[in-house]
Amino acid sequence: MKILIVMDPGILVPPKGYGGHERLVYMFAKEYTRLGHEVHLLVTTGSVVEGCTVHPFGSEGFPPKKWDARKAIPVAWKFLWQHRNKFDLVHNFGRLAYLLPILNHPIKKIMTYGREISSRNIQLMNKLPNRNLVYTGCSKNLISRVEAGGRWEAVYNAIPFQQYTVQPTVPSDAPLMFLGRIERIKGAHTAIAVAKATGHRLILAGNVSPLADERVYFEQEIEPLIDGKQIQFVGPVNDEQKNHYLGQAKAFLFPIEWNEPFGMVMIEAMACGTPVIGFGSGSVPEVVQEGVTGFVVKTKEEMIAAVGKISSINREQCRTVAEVQFDVPVVAAHYLNLFTK
Repeated sequence: MKILIVMDPGILVPPKGYGGHERLVYMFAKEYTRLGHEVHLLVTTGSVVEGCTVHPFGSEGFPPKKWDARKAIPVAWKFLWQHRNKFDLVHNFGRLAYLLPILNHPIKKIMTYGREISSRNIQLMNKLPNRNLVYTGCSKNLISRVEAGGRWEAVYNAIPFQQYTVQPTVPSDAPLMFLGRIERIKGAHTAIAVAKATGHRLILAGNVSPLADERVYFEQEIEPLIDGKQIQFVGPVNDEQKNHYLGQAKAFLFPIEWNEPFGMVMIEAMACGTPVIGFGSGSVPEVVQEGVTGFVVKTKEEMIAAVGKISSINREQCRTVAEVQFDVPVVAAHYLNLFTK
């Protein structure tokens, strides 16, 4: 099969640093190629994916300039129209508008969402003649918030599990872990409170948000509690550091205060054998299997209590159960099977 993967220009594939969907694009392109498919990518100029053909599309720079973002639409339209008979499948991780020229063409189309979805855009698209179009969201919870027609399927995000090392055991005094942007809705303040209430050390990792309100949040509510002993802040971490810190943790705390569409870091923790204790918002009840890969709780008090039960979880089983759901080959197969049902 000949597959085209499309992503908004701005971030290279693979990304140099952070890049949520760009990481997924890279992983699925590699997996589709491994399965024997011919893979092409319409992605940011300068991207390189071994074994695939890259069609340069826009310039690097995030967030992209408004004019560059607008220019991307007609460029995508021209490319898709000119090559409409050359591909069997278009897997779009970018703007829905890119698909307009081929909307009613028999080519198979997957439109993948990993963040909040505009019901209005979907409704407008569905009023137009269309064929062989499947919308996917990274969780059932995300899709449940869409009020639009069309065919929808929940396809979870994935990580390459072979890049993470499972730690079968950790000492009783192992730290708790928080990893994410340091902003209020991610709940770093709750993670600190849970660590203090349970007498555990806490490794706090992630970027401090550049937004003014969130900078104030960090400086007034988080930074004063960082003592370098019980509460340690290690800042942004790369993949190698992430594997190290998550692996040595007793539990990963995910005290979110919003409806997280997925939360990739939860499965990164599970890949290291580290169970997740998360508030039951957004995708958390779908990702965490109660008592197997972690605990879903409602309040800070329940999170504190769950820390005391964390030793009941088998870390190797935590990794195994997560792997059969969220490893790249599993999720890539789910995408490719959408049109065989």
